Amino acid sequence: MLICKAPKPIRAMACKKFPKNPLIYQKLCPCGSTLKPRHAIVRTLHHPSRRAEVLDPKALVLFFPAPQTVTGEDVLELHVHGGKAVVQSVLSAIALAATDDEGKSDPSIVRYAEPGEFTRRAFYNNRLDLTQVEALGDTLSAETEQQRRLAVKGTSAALSRQYESWRQQLLYARGELEALIDFSEDQHFDESPAHLIGSVRDQVLSLQRGVTTVIENASRGELLRNGIDLALVGAPNAGKSSLLNRIVGREAAIVSQEEGTTRDVIEVGLDIGGFYCKFGDVAGLRGKSTASEASISSIEVEGMRRAKERARVADVVIAIIPVEQAVDYVRSGRLQVEINDEVASTLRLCDLEKQSVIYVLNKIDLIGPNEDTVSMQGRLMHKISDKQLPRPSLPVLAVSCMEDQQGSHATKGVHEFLIRLTDLFQDMTAASGGDSAAWESSIGATERQRLLLEQCSSELQNFLDQLDRDDTSHDLDEDNIDIVLAAESLRNAADCLAKITGIGQVANVEEVLGVVFEK
Repeated sequence: MLICKAPKPIRAMACKKFPKNPLIYQKLCPCGSTLKPRHAIVRTLHHPSRRAEVLDPKALVLFFPAPQTVTGEDVLELHVHGGKAVVQSVLSAIALAATDDEGKSDPSIVRYAEPGEFTRRAFYNNRLDLTQVEALGDTLSAETEQQRRLAVKGTSAALSRQYESWRQQLLYARGELEALIDFSEDQHFDESPAHLIGSVRDQVLSLQRGVTTVIENASRGELLRNGIDLALVGAPNAGKSSLLNRIVGREAAIVSQEEGTTRDVIEVGLDIGGFYCKFGDVAGLRGKSTASEASISSIEVEGMRRAKERARVADVVIAIIPVEQAVDYVRSGRLQVEINDEVASTLRLCDLEKQSVIYVLNKIDLIGPNEDTVSMQGRLMHKISDKQLPRPSLPVLAVSCMEDQQGSHATKGVHEFLIRLTDLFQDMTAASGGDSAAWESSIGATERQRLLLEQCSSELQNFLDQLDRDDTSHDLDEDNIDIVLAAESLRNAADCLAKITGIGQVANVEEVLGVVFEK
């Protein structure tokens, strides 16, 4: 990527783009006619000093005049053959073709762009706002289908327009309050000051609800952008590692009949239905009820501690509960499902406001003719109720991960499990607030935007607190309200919105530009 020192740099992506400098084009294409804007033409590129030397016999040349370009500046594109030698020779020739105001060759006029410099120029020329710049970064880093869709939603100007609309509302509301400060004593208003303040409060309440909705949607979008964390929890030999291996399609975790095989958290990332998922297979949870205290090593104890911590921070907790043979199985053929105390206590720590809990009945291949899967699922639901465990986010799912006699995996129910898991992901990441373009786009709001929106919401709450500080009847008395402080809260809230889009006069918006453009 190359830019010119003066007057402005331009952007390069898949091809090389250069500033509008007729001399560069004329020196590379001495026999070429004048370029017609936005028309592709094939030209032979020559060395600017050695005209007989051909750099590329058939390069595609296009000229895009400002301002309707990706950066808002004049752009000359040279599409050359992709060999390294060809590209390097053309780059070197461009530097030699660049001349100063006196017509002397000056290679320093053309230089390689700094990280994010082309995007920065597009921003300064009002071709992109900061929300669209961030969406561009998401587009470049997208690895799954859902991440791609999320990035596409962010490229829309709908969310930017919503932010700017809110900022303008705050500016008008602040103007009304400051009019009360400056002219209340010598100016007659059509409305009483109390009625005017009440009207502003209603606007701020409505705006705060919208901001809160975008914050919630942004948190959902972060699940798509950063990946959905899932923790597989259960007793030793419940089949956690076997299920993980079937999902991944390879032996990601060691499977053994010996209890406590998994000691540390095994992290595996994969794409499920377009969603990036981060599975954590953790140590089996057991206590004195399943083994003597001496049989649990200190390493396994640490593994169980990490397992509980991993479950605590996961977005989705998958509890693997196996079908087991009862003590009198040989005589009665009876099967059972049990949830030990360590597993139960771990599940009770889940926060259903932030986490989803799924119960999976494993080893259903053990179910014989005297039992059926539905009845075993019903037993598990009774256990969940009796132990007062978190309610399941999905109906109890039944799977089997055993191998058949030929050594292939039966994986009964695993496909259905993945389908239901994808449905849950859809619900977890669906935008709320309505069907408008702005609400749909808000799912693509970045963490930076969310943090600024939280600051904005906090300032709006400060404003409302100023109005309601000494008010219990909701009949506003302007004499009891510090209008100056209330107006300052609205100014701070508007500044937060200005920092999101880069629109509006805010002194320190430059602080965020470097971080955004480097991505």
